Amino acid sequence: MKKDLPSEVEERLRQIENAPYAIALKMETVSVGNGEAVVRMPIKGMTNALGNGHGGAVYSVADQAFALAANSDGDPQVALTVSISYLKPARGDLVARARKVGESRTTGVYEVLVHDSEQLVAIFQGIGYRLRKRESK
Repeated sequence: MKKDLPSEVEERLRQIENAPYAIALKMETVSVGNGEAVVRMPIKGMTNALGNGHGGAVYSVADQAFALAANSDGDPQVALTVSISYLKPARGDLVARARKVGESRTTGVYEVLVHDSEQLVAIFQGIGYRLRKRESK
């Protein structure tokens, strides 16, 4: 569910949602708009040797939510720096909720909380760099 967005923003979000990597991982955009995004992803087939959700899978769904949130309001953004803290093993399908927590003229700061079906499993923080019109082409 997208909130009312300008057509250029909708097209940018469509490109992110339809990226081959996101499709391969079966990511589903639940909602996006105004610096926020929610993305769902199954972990079937993406487990580590212990049977838990692989850290790379947890990172991937967080990064997708970050990308959508960062690109949902205003100028295009690319990741400048990101970090993730893994809190507990993921044992079920993942839901990542991203939201903008700060911004400057050239950057946006986002927090992404990743839950499995029962608990918070990771906290991701990302800083997006705003591309100027000339840089985004």
